[in-house]
Amino acid sequence: MFKLIQNIHLYAPEDRGMNDLLICGEKIACIAPHIDIRGLEVEVIDGAGMNAAPGCIDQHVHIIGGGGQTGYFSLAPEVPLSRLLACGTTTVVGLLGTDGFVKQLPALYAKTKALCMDGISAYMLTGYYGLPTPTLTDSIANDLIFIDKVIGCKIAISDDRSSYPTKTELMRIIQQVRLGGFTSAKGGVMHVHLGALPGGIELLLEIAREYPSLISYISPTHMGRTHDLFLQGIEFARMGGMIDISTGGTKYCEPYESVLEGLNAGVSIDRMTFSSDGNAGVRRKDPITGEDSYTVAPLHRNLEQVIRLIVDGGIAPSDAFRLITSNPARTMKLKGKGELREGWDADITLFDDNWKLQGVYARGAEMMHEGVVMRKGNFEM
Repeated sequence: MFKLIQNIHLYAPEDRGMNDLLICGEKIACIAPHIDIRGLEVEVIDGAGMNAAPGCIDQHVHIIGGGGQTGYFSLAPEVPLSRLLACGTTTVVGLLGTDGFVKQLPALYAKTKALCMDGISAYMLTGYYGLPTPTLTDSIANDLIFIDKVIGCKIAISDDRSSYPTKTELMRIIQQVRLGGFTSAKGGVMHVHLGALPGGIELLLEIAREYPSLISYISPTHMGRTHDLFLQGIEFARMGGMIDISTGGTKYCEPYESVLEGLNAGVSIDRMTFSSDGNAGVRRKDPITGEDSYTVAPLHRNLEQVIRLIVDGGIAPSDAFRLITSNPARTMKLKGKGELREGWDADITLFDDNWKLQGVYARGAEMMHEGVVMRKGNFEM
């Protein structure tokens, strides 16, 4: 069955002006100013007054829940499908957090596959915060080669909960994701959690200076945690690296303001990404009673911060949307994702003129209509 979205302002993410977009199955079949549908059985959608962008990619989500830092009751639950769709996320990369013991890789893999069966695209990272690196097979490389959804490995540095890996140990992880990525044709990436300890990404900068060819395999995240850390990130980006700014959790300013600071410092918009850190456990202390309570980190702030870049920061939509579409697709080396292109996956978001999300298509299937999520996970009420 074909679907034709007519008369939309297309951001691919570059501004391609007014176009029609034809979907065939899970793929984009054609993009043109006017598509002749004579002789085809087509569902026609009137997109007049709407803006279309690629489906959002969130490259850092605790899809089976994070947390667990103060006891079993603080373990966060799995992320529901509808919460991802509600903020336009059609592609997600799942990972473990500080807890690699109760929350383990087989459960992460199962949830990744379940989200794919639900209709979106999902991938995962092997490993977790610490060393030794847990894997599904006998090595990081073999996880990439033999486990279909594994695209890289996670590790943590500069955090008092990390295992304080050395430069040599980080190099060995890069070697594994690189060789596993070669063989599997996935590319491979080492996704690095950053805490607020002194040193920041100095180990990563040393590796990038000594081995410039390895910088595309390094993905530092939470780079907006402190201002000093972000200043290091500016240096890393100027060297050709990609820096990821978390839209939830600890930050020294609003994430969109970090992007503006980076742009003012000469960093290309194509060297920055947003990710939510969504579904991690967030601890809150009551200022009166001193009691702790827990909630999950939000998933919607990626899109919220992009819209703030457009509305408050004066950044063109064709640039702002790169942070959650083409840039993370390039970082995570996701083929056919992050852009609206003929032959690529039909992951599409539709917005009204006020940039309010109205429609979502994931792999060609309509998931949101007129702002209402139409698809829920199997066990959602």
